[in-house]
Amino acid sequence: QVQLVESGGGLVQPGGSLRLSCAASGIFFSIYTMGWYRQAPGKQRELVATLTSGGSTNYAGSVKGRFTISRDNAKSTVYLQMNNLKPEDTAVYYCNAHNSYYNNDYWGQGTQVTASS
Repeated sequence: QVQLVESGGGLVQPGGSLRLSCAASGIFFSIYTMGWYRQAPGKQRELVATLTSGGSTNYAGSVKGRFTISRDNAKSTVYLQMNNLKPEDTAVYYCNAHNSYYNNDYWGQGTQVTASS
């Protein structure tokens, strides 16, 4: 059974930092593209960042330079370091595991991030 379990969300003041973690189980983690997506109230889910098995990254323009995605294949875990958080970053953040070859796509349950004073 595949599980993606996010942690690290919370309430932070604007300008603060958080690090999200997503621990995966039930998949051959190292061959998956891992990603973070977010969904704010009343809005569609949007891409935040992805990291391929080969190490290539892709970031949404709104987070470029502030957020960093990384992975530890030995721990089957992907991270999202978020610095200089802004109120507009407030959303539920979801972890995603994707493999085109096997046509697999998995999601975590989400973790709330709130940047507010």
